[in-house]
Amino acid sequence: MTFPHDLEQITQANASGRPPVVFVHGLWLLPGSWDRWAALFADAGYAPVLLGWPDDPDTVEEAQAHPQVFAGKSVGQIADHLADLIGRLDRAPALVGHSFGGLLVQILAGRGLAQATVAISPAPFRGVLPLPFAALRSSAPVLGNPANLHRAVPLTYDQFRYAFANAVTEDEAHELYSAYCVPGAGKPIFQAATANINPWTEAKVDSGNPARGPLLVITTDHDHTVPPAIAQASYAKQARNPGVTEIVAVPGRGHSLTIDAGWQQVADTALAFLCRSR
Repeated sequence: MTFPHDLEQITQANASGRPPVVFVHGLWLLPGSWDRWAALFADAGYAPVLLGWPDDPDTVEEAQAHPQVFAGKSVGQIADHLADLIGRLDRAPALVGHSFGGLLVQILAGRGLAQATVAISPAPFRGVLPLPFAALRSSAPVLGNPANLHRAVPLTYDQFRYAFANAVTEDEAHELYSAYCVPGAGKPIFQAATANINPWTEAKVDSGNPARGPLLVITTDHDHTVPPAIAQASYAKQARNPGVTEIVAVPGRGHSLTIDAGWQQVADTALAFLCRSR
């Protein structure tokens, strides 16, 4: 389903004449988690577009009141929804995604839909083999119950603290949990976890497509949800592409690196790469 806010942003981007940049969030977040990034990129001359997943509520409060809207969403369904919206832009956008958004932007780039792409702590795809304990523990709130495949799964504060906010203070972790955390679809977690044993998985990337465009992977050393071994393995698969492929490690950060107090360091890294790739 397409929503008026998505179409409004696309119309504004087309009318601006500026190069569009599309931001894609991951599980347990909403498009508004990119608001500060959008302002920074707009100041740099881009037309930012913050696209939602199908049925995303507008606010954290709405999401918490109606968690069922997230249930059952699959990687393929979300990727197709985003591809349809991106196809309405007058020119191929830069793509920036975090976590499962980082996987989704790689899927879209593999379809030849991106001018350039930044994948931040990206969820793994088929062919990415490392499974560090921290990643398994972070996904346990979903994978621990097979019924969660078709459910929306909220995180408790302690689960969020471990999976996202382990590298910030306790006070900031509480602030991030209150401001940003929403229930998330369980299905993508199961799809990523079984990607290497399911030849028909939707969690796959055409990393060899020569039309993929330049790609940057951003990783960090304290990330529990996507530990550096996973990000590095994703980079290794992508580095076989004939296009420019780079990886940058931002030290001392956790999975909340796009929303916590140090967000601008990550945003500046992404922006510099995209400006060089125009």
